[in-house]
Amino acid sequence: MEPFRFCYAYAPESRNSMASRRREWRVFDLLAPSLKLDPNDKDYPFSVKPDKVVTLEMLVNVFKDYYEGTAYDMNKDMTVTDKEGKTIISPLANPHLPYDANKLFKINGGWGWRGERTIARWYTMYATIIQCRSWLPDEIGGVVWLAMDNVATSIYIPVYCQISDMPAPYKIDGRKTGFNRDCAWWAFNHLGTLTAQRWGDMRKDVDAVWVPWQKELFEKQAETEKQAMEITNIKKRNEFLTKYTNEWGIKVCNKAWEISDLLWTKYDELF
Repeated sequence: MEPFRFCYAYAPESRNSMASRRREWRVFDLLAPSLKLDPNDKDYPFSVKPDKVVTLEMLVNVFKDYYEGTAYDMNKDMTVTDKEGKTIISPLANPHLPYDANKLFKINGGWGWRGERTIARWYTMYATIIQCRSWLPDEIGGVVWLAMDNVATSIYIPVYCQISDMPAPYKIDGRKTGFNRDCAWWAFNHLGTLTAQRWGDMRKDVDAVWVPWQKELFEKQAETEKQAMEITNIKKRNEFLTKYTNEWGIKVCNKAWEISDLLWTKYDELF
């Protein structure tokens, strides 16, 4: 009898797809690089022991990854010569090209003419990192860290699982109603699409804002939840957490539009 193998039981077709397998390899490569797994292998372990304790920050970086610095980085051949005569990756090189552009630039990879199916994708609708902590009250222990659109240019806000309302921008269905500056998804889609036009430079402006903000959110989590625990009335506790989620949701959406306006101005006629 053959040993039980999860992937063959539940997704056998995935073993024929480099789009799936390369992603598996990259997650393991980022969290357990000491294993030195083969990026072209067909079968990977169901799970591995990370080289060190996995933090929220590490998970954010995993989801933002597009194989940068590896042989599968789709930017690696989009090079120019700089003022010093060195060959560098062009600031216009973009790992989030639409498929038609892949054909234009002759991008190829494990996914054929589609290039590589990186972890961060330009067509992402939303992404989540979920914390389930049974030792805490339900209204505090369950947190969905929610990011809109391409996570490479987005930020995760905490959505506690018993809040009574979501931030207004997150309740607007911009996919059906069209472009709307009041909609969270459009705020981040606009920012992500714009940033991709001069990725090498614009990503630095985006990270200069989101990285410290994301760090602040993670660092504030313990103190915020301590304050919530001190509120013994469950209804008022939920109101406190609802207010916290809503404040951050509105804050990041407003900032996303602000960054977009900055990029349009700073890089005018450079993309």
